[in-house]
Amino acid sequence: MNKLILTLAVGVAVLAIGPAAGADQADQITRGQYQAVLGDCAGCHTQPGGKPLAGGLALETPFGTLVAPNITPDSQTGIGNWSQTDFRNAMKIGIGHDGVRLYPAMPYPAYTKMNEQDIADLWAYLTTVEPVSNKVEANQLPFPLNIRLAMVGWNALNFTEATFRPDPSKPADWNRGAYIVQGAGHCGTCHTPKSFLGADEDSSFLQGASLQGWFAPDITNSAQSGLGKWSEEDLVKYLKTGVNAHSIASGPMAEAIENSTSKMTDTDLKAVAVYLKSLNSDAGNTQPAKPAETRMVAGEAIYRDNCSACHGGDGAGSGVLFPALAGNSIVAQDNPETLARLVLAGSQAVHTADAPTTPAMPSLAWRLKDQQIADVLTYVRASWGNSAPEISSDDVAAIRKELLP
Repeated sequence: MNKLILTLAVGVAVLAIGPAAGADQADQITRGQYQAVLGDCAGCHTQPGGKPLAGGLALETPFGTLVAPNITPDSQTGIGNWSQTDFRNAMKIGIGHDGVRLYPAMPYPAYTKMNEQDIADLWAYLTTVEPVSNKVEANQLPFPLNIRLAMVGWNALNFTEATFRPDPSKPADWNRGAYIVQGAGHCGTCHTPKSFLGADEDSSFLQGASLQGWFAPDITNSAQSGLGKWSEEDLVKYLKTGVNAHSIASGPMAEAIENSTSKMTDTDLKAVAVYLKSLNSDAGNTQPAKPAETRMVAGEAIYRDNCSACHGGDGAGSGVLFPALAGNSIVAQDNPETLARLVLAGSQAVHTADAPTTPAMPSLAWRLKDQQIADVLTYVRASWGNSAPEISSDDVAAIRKELLP
């Protein structure tokens, strides 16, 4: 009789524990799915029109082409044979399954800041996505850069494993924003200038860098080239919708907003805004020389005929359809790569749930010569309170040549 009672008691306990354990696992998977959003995993590991996280998207680096691998739990072509420890090591120290060393195009120098729980949650989620058989040749770098053992030396010079440590002198939302920006969000991977070895120049953190034919702009609180003219609310709106009174997202940033920031919680977006607005990079900035009057006159005429109908004679733009050029931080970047690319190739605004309209900028490459584009952009960059260096026809020609293929 006692044995029967004991057996029944154990059974009841197991039934009680089972649902609780299942709920805990479901919660962890949900948390992991959100980590995938913060890390914009889909942005690199999902091809346009392809299966989620099955890899195959080519990443052009200054050193050659790398292709994002398949990170679905397929045992042959994905990470199905990885252990949780393999995954943790890939994220924290850049060493994957079987000791394979990763290149920092997989931004482990940022992911190393993530805490162990967030990485474990992300792993739990990845084990639940649909396995996809898609063999990817990730390493397409030329010799000798394709030798992964070289990363031993690169890491020794440029990488230190370091989990994020909150600053006790800062408020909780600042620390949360710093954790996202420096860690899972890996904002510095695009927005921080790189050394000749491809490592982040920490002294210029988030002050802008070239990226696959675009210039990822300064996102510090710089008054001229950064977010100094934006409020925290402006930044939250931009990250949530892809558009605000100052700018419309395009290029790689449009993809990041569509796949990542538009799906973040409002609380986290606010935290990111608080953190970014605390970063000031204005020390030592000098004003560029005013362009020659002949260039300003030529640029103004081209602007009036080709640009003013949308962007206004005063550069004020038209709400969320046509961004203002006056006070626009994209206009003020030292590097004109993105501006020239927008004129030459045009652009389509990002589509998000909160801003479904996607206004477009047409290509003017067929209509304007290199010198005309250089003149009109020089005019825009020196008008309505803007102050940025002149653009030469050679600058435009180089970007046109990159776009030809």
